[in-house]
Amino acid sequence: MDDMSSDFWMDKGCSAAPDHIPCPAIVARSDCHEHIPSWLLALPYPAALVSYDGATLDIENCNALFQRHFKALIDNPDIDGVEWQRYLLDQISSFALSKNEVSRFDIERQSVLGTEVYMCTLAWVQNSADSSPMILVSAIDRTADRRVEDSLRRELVSDTLTALPNRIGFGEAVESMLLDFDGEDPDTGISVIIIDLMRFSRINEALGTMAGDELILAVAARLKARLGDDILLARLGGDEFGICCTIPQGEDHIHDLVKRIKDTITAPVRLANLEISIDCAIGCSLVPVAEAEADELIRQAQTAARSGKKTGRAELYQPGELKIARRRFLIESQLRDTLANGGLNLMYQPIIELASSTVVGFEALARWEDPEMGVISPVDFIPVAEESGLVVQLGRWALQEAMCQLRSWDAKMGMRVPVKMNVNLSPIQMVRDDVIATITRALQEAEQQGDRLTIELTESAIVGDPEKSLLLLNALKKSHIAVAMDDFGTGYSNMASLQSLPIDVLKIDRSFVSDMLVDQDKMAITKAILSLAKALNMKATAEGIEDAEVAEALRDLGCTYGQGYYFAKPMNADDALNYWLESSKRGIN
Repeated sequence: MDDMSSDFWMDKGCSAAPDHIPCPAIVARSDCHEHIPSWLLALPYPAALVSYDGATLDIENCNALFQRHFKALIDNPDIDGVEWQRYLLDQISSFALSKNEVSRFDIERQSVLGTEVYMCTLAWVQNSADSSPMILVSAIDRTADRRVEDSLRRELVSDTLTALPNRIGFGEAVESMLLDFDGEDPDTGISVIIIDLMRFSRINEALGTMAGDELILAVAARLKARLGDDILLARLGGDEFGICCTIPQGEDHIHDLVKRIKDTITAPVRLANLEISIDCAIGCSLVPVAEAEADELIRQAQTAARSGKKTGRAELYQPGELKIARRRFLIESQLRDTLANGGLNLMYQPIIELASSTVVGFEALARWEDPEMGVISPVDFIPVAEESGLVVQLGRWALQEAMCQLRSWDAKMGMRVPVKMNVNLSPIQMVRDDVIATITRALQEAEQQGDRLTIELTESAIVGDPEKSLLLLNALKKSHIAVAMDDFGTGYSNMASLQSLPIDVLKIDRSFVSDMLVDQDKMAITKAILSLAKALNMKATAEGIEDAEVAEALRDLGCTYGQGYYFAKPMNADDALNYWLESSKRGIN
């Protein structure tokens, strides 16, 4: 039917279709609903046959459904100002001039029950052999489908508890704000503020989820009342809220807004006959509107909020933070693969008995050289491992690898090499892992006894939960495994707890050792730790020894062991064994 429209205009005495479509008038035959063709009558949706002579649209026939649903179109030829009618007629007249066989479009109109939606189809038909082609107009009511779609859409972008926008809705709303912004000042800023309620999970655990929901509703109501309708507020999920607004006065304005938010949230809330005070971590991002991207703006605020959790104060995103966060994410992803594929290695730093200058052990230290990222410092990947939970897998690997290395040295030397292996145990691993089972398995697989292993625990890990630590340490002692408290002096030790714990060695942190000869305060702290170790019948290891004078001073003060670059840097397994061989022959001068 590609030539039907051309034929139509030829029948009208025109050589070709006109370039411009006249604004059509509509005429409904008085008997348009009579003598309806049987096939038109059989259609289960509104339908009509329309002819068009270039100036007038004639409704030649229509079925009862069309007459009922589009009665206004038939009864009221004057359609000026009725948008949906004008749109429909424009579509029909445009179709009459086109060479298309079919055209589809939606029309919307308002009724007392709300918006009605019809999917319309236009097609050329030949009613009889001797009649001119006419346009079949059909309309399928999609109002119910549209309402379902709108309902699903609202559910998709809205939080079911508070009815605020959710994470998806917030992102779309921020994007919309950027698109709609028409401010005259291009330097006007736009800010996203992320609010993370602190201790929310503890409230859920203590009072139940209903109390938690009540708290969320109370906070949402307070924020909405305080911020007003001009500022976008959303609940991003769980205990996290998001705010977006334009900032004409720069950082001073956002600091004032953050203070208002903080005051609003920290006011006590009454839940289950209890008055509860809550705190929050706040992170903000702020950029000129002209430079803003919605996703980047939100990510920056979330990065700042994570910093706020650590510092306990509101944080404004600083350039470079997102790059650091992305690097941490990349490290986590690569570390997961590296642990699975055996890409890490252990280096061994000797521990020296200061009185005899002999090697008594080695501390096993994880090292990582990634093919793509290069050498990654433990300062970078250990915190990532702890944050992600990968430190459990990392700790198991290090323990097993260190014990197997002892077995390898024994086999190579044809004797039991008289050194112990120090292996660090993360506080996270203490909480999440079955430490005793892990250590037992590593010793058994390497065919080693517990007296060749020293477990190093941080001061915070031991003192943080003394009761659990005591159970763990007693179990280690039963297996003849020594325990060293690492980084001693940098935390907040409880002397009563320290006295009751079966600890063998206190490791003096390098921050006290490195400058002790020129810093009297550090010297005093080092002496105090050595006196404490002696009083508690413990030995002491000084870390970070970098010159002979410090080593001699520590030996004279009664320090048992030393460790640091003065003796040796961490080295691979073969070099470590050779170091022990050489030092056992001649001592260390």
